[in-house]
Amino acid sequence: MWEHNTLDGPEKDRLDKKKIACKGLNMSVDVDLGETEEPDDAPVAIDSRDPDDFLAKNAFRVVYQTNNFLLPQIRDMIDRREAINLHPEYQRRLRWTTAQKSRLIESLLLNIPIPPVFFYESDAARYEVMDGQQRLNTIREFFSGSFALSGLKVLSPLNGIRYPKAPPRVKRTLDRASISAIVLLMESESEISGQGSLGLTDIRRLVFDRLNTGGMKLNAQELRNAQNPGPLNEAIIELSRYSLFTDVFGIPPYTEKDPEDYYINPERQKNSLYSTMKDCELVLRYFALKDDANIRGSMKSMLDRAMEVRMTPEEAAIAREEYKEQFKFLYEIFDGRPFSVASRTDGRERVSAAVYDAAMVAINRLWAKRDLIKSEKAAIAGRIQSAIADDDKYEILVGRGNTAESVRDRIELLQDILHHPA
Repeated sequence: MWEHNTLDGPEKDRLDKKKIACKGLNMSVDVDLGETEEPDDAPVAIDSRDPDDFLAKNAFRVVYQTNNFLLPQIRDMIDRREAINLHPEYQRRLRWTTAQKSRLIESLLLNIPIPPVFFYESDAARYEVMDGQQRLNTIREFFSGSFALSGLKVLSPLNGIRYPKAPPRVKRTLDRASISAIVLLMESESEISGQGSLGLTDIRRLVFDRLNTGGMKLNAQELRNAQNPGPLNEAIIELSRYSLFTDVFGIPPYTEKDPEDYYINPERQKNSLYSTMKDCELVLRYFALKDDANIRGSMKSMLDRAMEVRMTPEEAAIAREEYKEQFKFLYEIFDGRPFSVASRTDGRERVSAAVYDAAMVAINRLWAKRDLIKSEKAAIAGRIQSAIADDDKYEILVGRGNTAESVRDRIELLQDILHHPA
């Protein structure tokens, strides 16, 4: 732990506004994420090309079909895991409360139309969910008895009922209910004049973005995840499950035998970092900042550019192992609490994303000197305390924003703390 002396007023307010309490199982970790979001309302440049001519040359048609599925069919297709992949990695993580799930079941019982779900055809007769993950998961969970109905106002006598013990009429009504699905077909690949081929992945991103402009808006990392599939994104998701990472950031560990069950762990769903994909954003921050040329502009722009980097599977595997090695090294150097800082106001310990960024990039740059750094463990602790006692260095460490200049200063300070040549 990095100890602090007491600070008053404004510093406490700043930390309180930015912290996220991440609770899972019997752990509770406060994480200070800093500022990474920014308004996304840049003006669109005027395009003087003729609209009729442009539409004629560049329009493409999404090829799709509409199917209706009975709820038991939906349940069976998901449970068999052959026809529907309910958790493609570009989807947001499950956020619905029991009350929201109950309202969906009530709507189905009342035959109230609900929006269709959207699939895309990844292989012949196999679908991945583009939109509707929460609805489909709710249907599966209710049929399996995972939750009892609650908060119903129209069908209030059904509150407390689970499907396996529901009255016969309730079961019959749900067994006959259906949900429509719009399936984006593989034939949607198109040619765009002057721009080459528009692949299914490109079209899928476009459709996904349009489907998610309403309702609960995706945050920046959910959009990055949705729009940038590939080896780098897969590596980031895997690293967010790394046992030391989840320990440091207070995320319930991934102990399930079947990866499909990762998404339905109730404690993990309650965890703020997990549910908003901020865990993946934390991993991405390392890849964004270790490239010094990318430290420019806002933190959001740094993260956006880093996510667009194309890696081969081999390059992603190397990057993944590099991250784990360096994270483990810092974990051991700082006795299992590598980025934790005690508040100057209330003494409460918080994990600082700013310190995490700087420490991970610093050790990456100093990796050739890791044996020497390990031998200086006691001296490093002293240099940390000296930096915290110095008001200017303290502000560099945790007190300033995520501007390019402050990020560079913080990394340099951590390099000096980790290895200070005589």
